[in-house]
Amino acid sequence: MSAFIAAAPAKTAPDADTLQNDGWFPNLSLSSLRLAGRIDGTVPADRLRELAMAAALAVNARLREFRAGHEGAGYASLAAVPASRIGGESRLLVLYRRAVACLLKADVIERYRDFDSTDSGQRRADDQDPAADTWRRNATWAVSDITGQTRTVVELI
Repeated sequence: MSAFIAAAPAKTAPDADTLQNDGWFPNLSLSSLRLAGRIDGTVPADRLRELAMAAALAVNARLREFRAGHEGAGYASLAAVPASRIGGESRLLVLYRRAVACLLKADVIERYRDFDSTDSGQRRADDQDPAADTWRRNATWAVSDITGQTRTVVELI
């Protein structure tokens, strides 16, 4: 008997794959977020959508001042803000999606720690805690890169 259980990829309707954002920030593809975070089919599509919405809302809130400044300067969307390009795409859009994907993955790690409630299952879940922190750190770095702030703030007390 094998301890490995393969999870089938979650199936969604094509329209259900797009998470509509607020108009200034870009819409998000749930299947792309799932791939970016290596999130398998054990997380159902409706739960993934809910967690992705929470992640997008959190990133949007962190970028509130950045958005206000650029909207005041006349930019109608994040895509319209002048930025260098990579792979034919604005670096700001790449970083935005990275921030959302990283927060999403951190939430998935925390909420789907393990289905096994035995001691070994709990130890495996505890081993994942640092991974969730790493994903949150990467999200914070992506937001810092968007706003042009340094990644580390050190204050002498």
